[in-house]
Amino acid sequence: MAAFLYRLGRMAFRRRWYVALVWAAVLAAVGLGALKAPGAADEEFSMPGIESQKAFDLMEQRFPGATADSATARVVFIAPGGEKVTAAGNKKSIEKAVAGLGDGTQVATAVDPFAAKTISKDGTTAFATVTYKVGANDLTDASRGHLERTIDQARDSGLTVEAGGTALAAEGGPGGMAEVIGVAIAAVVLLITFGSLAAAGLPLLTAVIGVGVSMATILALSSALGLSTTTGTLAMMLGLAVGIDYALFVVSRYREERAKGRTPQEATGMAVGTAGSAVVFAGLTVVIALAGLAVVGIPMLTKMGLAAAGAVVVGVLIALTLVPALLGFWPNAVLTRKARRSGRIEDSTGANAGTRWARFVLRRPLPVLLLGVVGLGALALPAADLQLGMPGDEAKPTSTTERRAYDALAEGFGPGFNGPLTIVVDAKGAADPKAAADTIAKEIGGTEGVVSVSPARFNDAGDTAVFSAVPATAPTDEKTKNLVTTIRDERPGIESGTGASYEVTGTTAMNIDIAEKVQAALIPYLVVVVGLAIVLLLVVFRSLLVPLKAALGFLLSVLASLGAVVVVFQQGHGAELLGVEQTGPIMSLMPIFLVGIVFGLAMDYEVFLVSRMREAYVHGESPSQAITSGFHHSARVVVAAALIMIAVFAGFIGESDSMIKMIGFGLASAVLFDAFVVRMAIVPAVLALLGDKAWWLPKWLDRALPRVDVEGEALSRPEREQAPDTAPDLEPART
Repeated sequence: MAAFLYRLGRMAFRRRWYVALVWAAVLAAVGLGALKAPGAADEEFSMPGIESQKAFDLMEQRFPGATADSATARVVFIAPGGEKVTAAGNKKSIEKAVAGLGDGTQVATAVDPFAAKTISKDGTTAFATVTYKVGANDLTDASRGHLERTIDQARDSGLTVEAGGTALAAEGGPGGMAEVIGVAIAAVVLLITFGSLAAAGLPLLTAVIGVGVSMATILALSSALGLSTTTGTLAMMLGLAVGIDYALFVVSRYREERAKGRTPQEATGMAVGTAGSAVVFAGLTVVIALAGLAVVGIPMLTKMGLAAAGAVVVGVLIALTLVPALLGFWPNAVLTRKARRSGRIEDSTGANAGTRWARFVLRRPLPVLLLGVVGLGALALPAADLQLGMPGDEAKPTSTTERRAYDALAEGFGPGFNGPLTIVVDAKGAADPKAAADTIAKEIGGTEGVVSVSPARFNDAGDTAVFSAVPATAPTDEKTKNLVTTIRDERPGIESGTGASYEVTGTTAMNIDIAEKVQAALIPYLVVVVGLAIVLLLVVFRSLLVPLKAALGFLLSVLASLGAVVVVFQQGHGAELLGVEQTGPIMSLMPIFLVGIVFGLAMDYEVFLVSRMREAYVHGESPSQAITSGFHHSARVVVAAALIMIAVFAGFIGESDSMIKMIGFGLASAVLFDAFVVRMAIVPAVLALLGDKAWWLPKWLDRALPRVDVEGEALSRPEREQAPDTAPDLEPART
């Protein structure tokens, strides 16, 4: 592996024009394909294998042309203090507003609250439901603008008017400011790390090129492969992250080899042969983690994982080819200003901060290990109380109309009104479908915890009915989850008496089912991803204990970050500091995202840091000397890479959406714990305590595993001089 990559790096250095032109051609080709490709469709979220999805599919089948997934807006009217919405003036204003709401070109229906009797018992609150002909992502700006203008006009009459629903939901995630802030901070960190604008800019440039290739490819293939507009979100974030990291490690190793007196071409070959080997296997661990998202069984998540894995592969290829080619164009530009001015590159063999920290840990490994494990263990304890769900409008800031509409409905109609359950009755086998549906509605209406049941609505064939059941508790309340379970448990007795079957769906039931399925998939996902990664790390480090230690450390950092998320977003401690106004359950996909993304990044740091230790150990250093050497050469770069990732993820905490805040906080916390506590403290402490045993491998397993020479042992042998592409580097260095 190392010898092959060494030759690849030298070849890219010498043939830099060809390499640059090939990447330019690839970028142009996929860019042209993206421009000519049909627009990406907005993929419907689906979760095969859960009851709420089956019920939704049945509704789609039995109610052809119905708008089960169409955008909706629930407009809430609140009378001025001391008045009722039924007062003549208020009623006239509401009817006028409803007429205006129904006047949009994409509107299917706008239901008058006085006709539908959607008025609170105290008469102070009413709401109108606006249903559209298209999904939320297909609503035009004109339709949204019409809705907002009509609401503003109704407010002018003296009524308090708020609106919720999918029609007002903002499209996509953050508007790009988080990425801009992250890149800006990354540039500052790189500049401080390298002390050179060129060295700081090169990783950013290659990472942006890699993201451009990946995103253009996703857009070009979106129609053919059924990729949605959201598929590339994870690919962009991780492509940028690993692209910077991988180029950072290659450039850092190049500077190190130049400091040893090697020519630019030879230094490039050595950098790609050693750091490039670590890049390959670090990239493979990320790809395994992302491709493993298929285990969860959510099609959209599988596509996001595979697209992001493709972006990581592009990042690896760019680090191995385009980075050495650019080093060929400007071999001295990435060096420090002092080295460029003096013409001398000094080998910094003296102690640095990484060396001093390693020696500190080596002197007291057991206290460092205990402190790190106990600290992360304490942070992980709240994760035992983790409640998964899908926060809705109740988690939004009170400055939003969606949150105010949610609160008004909860106050006027009860907390469960914001999350009604949809019951789909399949009466094909019933002798009297109407009587069967009425019986089922009556039984469910009599269940403890159900406040009211709406009249059943039949399809044209008369064999399927739909009605709503309003719980007494809020959508994210644990009692609502128990109610859904109770209604489903009562099904066998009700079905045997009516000859009709029913299923429970709706947003609330869907969120409950998703949380349960994701929770059930988490352990298999961990087993698959961690198991494959351990096998890969066995090949990389040729050790039994190092991969096990890496996996256990990762689990500890993920549990600690989950615990931190629970403390802030579920229990509310310190929530106000992050602008979180309402606590609640943790987003269902949060654990999966944390495991998948952080596992890949954690293994990056593990491979880059420990591979340098392994390299020093293989070249004859003692276990303690190898630890010191690894930190001397890699600690600063690993710290820089971690700071960049933390900055990128922490930028999302400033977004107004609570789910984006949660993702940003969770990922930033996980990288912080894993990079600085696990990799920089627990790992050297464990290796120091194990000594030579850390690198032990049974002989039979040693013979069975393929040899890939990640540590570049072959590159230190005299025979390397006999390999091809060893012509002397006579080309003068250029700035």
